[in-house]
Amino acid sequence: MNIAVRIDDLDRDILNALMTDARVPYAEMAKRFNVSPATVHVRVEKMRASQIITGTEVIVNPKLLGYDVCCFIGINLYAARDYHSALEKLNQLDEVVEAYYTTGAYNIFVKLMCHSIEELQHVLINKLQVIEEVQSTETLISLQNPINRNVKP
Repeated sequence: MNIAVRIDDLDRDILNALMTDARVPYAEMAKRFNVSPATVHVRVEKMRASQIITGTEVIVNPKLLGYDVCCFIGINLYAARDYHSALEKLNQLDEVVEAYYTTGAYNIFVKLMCHSIEELQHVLINKLQVIEEVQSTETLISLQNPINRNVKP
């Protein structure tokens, strides 16, 4: 069970600044929040140590890299015990960019990115549905991603 870590308003301000631009200098944040750069550094390191901040990443625009098809696939497994082996095999597929173990209609829900509908069809038929643990799938093609954000600190 995860226990929420307590943060104060300064921590929230720092998180919001970093979530807007992870390259913002500590000195700039210090001026904005009326504290020293050392204070910002200490706060960021504290949030790293407590795993509130787990890394920094470059976010790419998939469309500009030719990924025109985003879809979500609900996967039903033959048995719950197949979860770990199915997950290992799904992790081998470059097209799978996210996976969730879920309750409800599906055991696993994945997000796939493909260059085209033809590539999606190939992935479904020749990569995903041949995984022996997979009993059935349902594919939902995304038309837009109008909301895409982090949680609010």
